[in-house]
Amino acid sequence: MEHLLQALEHLKYSFAAELVAFPQHGLFYTESAKLMEEVAKWGQVDFIGGLDPFSIDGSIEKPMDLTVQLALDNNKGIDIHLHEGGESGVKTIHYLIDKALENPVLQGRTFISHAFALGYMPKKDLAHTAERLAEAKVGICSSVPFRNMLMPFRELKKAGVEVFAGNDNVQDHWGTFGCGNMLQKANLAAELYGYETEFELSRCLRYATNGKIPLDDQGNSVWPKVGDDANLLFVDASCSAEAVSRISTVYGLIHQGNVVKWNNSSQA
Repeated sequence: MEHLLQALEHLKYSFAAELVAFPQHGLFYTESAKLMEEVAKWGQVDFIGGLDPFSIDGSIEKPMDLTVQLALDNNKGIDIHLHEGGESGVKTIHYLIDKALENPVLQGRTFISHAFALGYMPKKDLAHTAERLAEAKVGICSSVPFRNMLMPFRELKKAGVEVFAGNDNVQDHWGTFGCGNMLQKANLAAELYGYETEFELSRCLRYATNGKIPLDDQGNSVWPKVGDDANLLFVDASCSAEAVSRISTVYGLIHQGNVVKWNNSSQA
């Protein structure tokens, strides 16, 4: 942890991170519960993590209850990495929703990563689950796509769920075809979900920008505003739709007001 914090400090002019205390092989299977209790107290940790509670620890309730309690006791968010796609995955999602509804302080600070069970749900069950996720303000951080399964981002967004797309490693989601460029991820989402119009493509930009887009659905300017963090990407494109559809070249990066990259040869 000390070395990680040193690295983040060294790169703070160009890079930021949120830290998750994550039991990679379960809380109880590897007897990590006591360690997690200590790590949860660290001020540098932002989230308490979890991993497939049923398949790893043999129980949904026991590891989830400890994870939730550690988050409550130490004023942290929650990030559960849930790969389970069957009944246990569905039950885990609803168990976490119940906990967020019981403890409003967790709402808006609780996320399920991967959440592949959502991709296998019948439409009726998905609609019910999405409605509950939105009510509990439990967000979804997942991949586009995952092998032969497509995450229901469109349905989740329609229900009001906060949805983030990302890469599970530097390249992609456990694959070899990604390059780490989030515009590529937005482009792939547009193609897979059938977004073709300028308006629809512009909405897909949110998958590359952590949810921020310049105009809302009614065309009102919502970003940037005075007082917003000066975190900007400059791309060679005439509009958001072009940036997504053409995976436009990034020629400038500003992080917290610091110019990290600027390509003076660009004509854009």
